[in-house]
Amino acid sequence: MKKKVVVTHWVHPEIIDLLQTVAEVVPNNTKETLPREEVLARAKDADALMAFMPDSIDKDFLAACPNLKIVGAALKGYDNFDVAACTERGIWFSIVPDLLTIPTAELTIGLLLGLTRHLLEGDRRIRTGEFQGWRPELYGTGLTGRTLGIIGMGAVGKAVAKRLAGFDMRLVYCDDIALDETREKAWGLERVTLDALLRSSDFVVPMLPMTAQTFHLINADSLGTMKHDAYLINACRGSVVDEQAVVQALNSGRLAGYAADVFEMEEWTRADRPADIPRALLDNTAQTFFTPHLGSAVKDVRLEIERQAAQNIVQALSGQKPVGAVNNPIPAAAAA
Repeated sequence: MKKKVVVTHWVHPEIIDLLQTVAEVVPNNTKETLPREEVLARAKDADALMAFMPDSIDKDFLAACPNLKIVGAALKGYDNFDVAACTERGIWFSIVPDLLTIPTAELTIGLLLGLTRHLLEGDRRIRTGEFQGWRPELYGTGLTGRTLGIIGMGAVGKAVAKRLAGFDMRLVYCDDIALDETREKAWGLERVTLDALLRSSDFVVPMLPMTAQTFHLINADSLGTMKHDAYLINACRGSVVDEQAVVQALNSGRLAGYAADVFEMEEWTRADRPADIPRALLDNTAQTFFTPHLGSAVKDVRLEIERQAAQNIVQALSGQKPVGAVNNPIPAAAAA
């Protein structure tokens, strides 16, 4: 009997072709996220699942899919997947660890420039016919000579720092692990405490995974520590930032501006996650700049992420260890 792979979200046609070399493929031909019940119905007899950021795989899901041999995730951060449960059931769990780094770093810098130089408002004025030639208005904040603080110096934090090194800025960072002195010197980085970073930075950029420790790290208290004319840019995880606290900080003048590519409503594993982005944030067009989770939305990058996720599945269904595996599944016989 031919194996079965369920793909939960749209992928490029060549990815379907790749998966079809080892299995029958059940694709999602829409650009929408399927309801959990629909994914379960498709996956109940599947051998493999190709999963994406909006999916949430827990013990109950796995129990309903007894034939699964691998969950191949087309992503890097995987806190919404129960890897321990996969391991206990003898299921591989794989990710694509490196490809999202550079596109996310590039977008972060785009958010920084878009917010601080009023690019959206400038574009709007051109398109609505308001622009009649140069006027002394829409003065923004330049980067040269300013201080930018990066909270978390993982792969994306490093990529952001490397790309900002040529902007003639003061770059500071906060991380439990110090970078080597050679890299700090090359990029002009200075390691400081979180409190010092918040107090001194004109631009604050969290680059952190979603954990119990990082949840709402940027909250009313930390926003109150920041400079009154500082900007906050979030391209890591929505719930690292307390969006309601940002609303209050913007309204009170505690924060000059907020840009984000990620939002609390996307935290699928949070039972109390907001249903929507706060209306007060969306209505505040003068101090905010948003993109719809475009961190890795680069054509060749997304294709390669899908390809590597599919290759992990092909390897697992061929009896090999997937290159992107993050667990070592307990064999079914041993688990029994």
